[in-house]
Amino acid sequence: MSELAKVVITDLIVEPLDYERRVLDGVAEVIALNAMSEAELEGQIEDADAIMVYHYFRFTEASIGRLKNCKVIVRPGVGYDGVDIGAAREQGIPVCNVPDYGTEEVADSALGMALSLARGTHFLNSRLQRGIGEWNVDQALPVPRLRGRTFGIIGCGRIGTAVAQRAKSFGFDVVFYDPYVPDGLDKALGIRRVDSLGELLHQSYVVSAHCPLTEETQNLIGSAEISQMPVGSYLINNSRGGVVDTEAVVEALEEGHLAGAGIDVLEQEPPDEDSRVLSAWRDPNHPAHDRLILNPHTAFYCEEGCEEFRTKGAQEVLRALQGEPLRNVVN
Repeated sequence: MSELAKVVITDLIVEPLDYERRVLDGVAEVIALNAMSEAELEGQIEDADAIMVYHYFRFTEASIGRLKNCKVIVRPGVGYDGVDIGAAREQGIPVCNVPDYGTEEVADSALGMALSLARGTHFLNSRLQRGIGEWNVDQALPVPRLRGRTFGIIGCGRIGTAVAQRAKSFGFDVVFYDPYVPDGLDKALGIRRVDSLGELLHQSYVVSAHCPLTEETQNLIGSAEISQMPVGSYLINNSRGGVVDTEAVVEALEEGHLAGAGIDVLEQEPPDEDSRVLSAWRDPNHPAHDRLILNPHTAFYCEEGCEEFRTKGAQEVLRALQGEPLRNVVN
């Protein structure tokens, strides 16, 4: 390649770009736009040889259609619902992700949320910090033993498998629903498999979502599904915002059907200041306030993982620029 290619990072990642430049040294110039909307990309990406997209906005057909030289669009993360992969396919541009970098961290976060909620830790900390209740366990009762209780996993891919292994170590009876994984995974992991979402929901003390956001999984868990969970159960979502209807979660907490919920991802990030979930979470008088853990889409993060997804994303770009086979094409 006689001259340097142009690689554009659209959002989130800014200078210093040491990880990307270390991989692409002598091959490409790397530019970070730090855009907060797709409109800000106009006039900046048309001549790019590769695009790296994060999650502040959706990378749509409008932007993809302006790419004249692009050899690859890389999503340096697991979920790729923010890229119009169909439009990219029609234009002959492969879209790749980095499916493995945050496996341990998301699994750790899911178990951390579940344990903090189910053991009463979050509830008591929140209440006592505000001077509510006696300095004992009474207001958190009942707090049953976790060993032998059912931990339900929706989606048993890389992250779901890691969650299953961790939940087993705490003595949970682990069950999963995933129509796409091959037969025998349950036997390999020593867990149970069910054939329907309803069957999983009915028996699970904790339900943890670990599936991608697709047309099939959009609003997979809403009011009707939550009503199938046992009264006093817990819901964790560290997958994608659209998989779970968070307003339905707030309603279920308000009504006392759910005993607690841990939410790392929302349908809109960041949410509107007047959104129902933020209002309930911030209002100490709302029934959901002490029973809801809300994080800003951070379950994936650790220092080592950040280096990993940036480096692996850049390595996929390098393969595309050098005409080598790509590892993780999703379209």
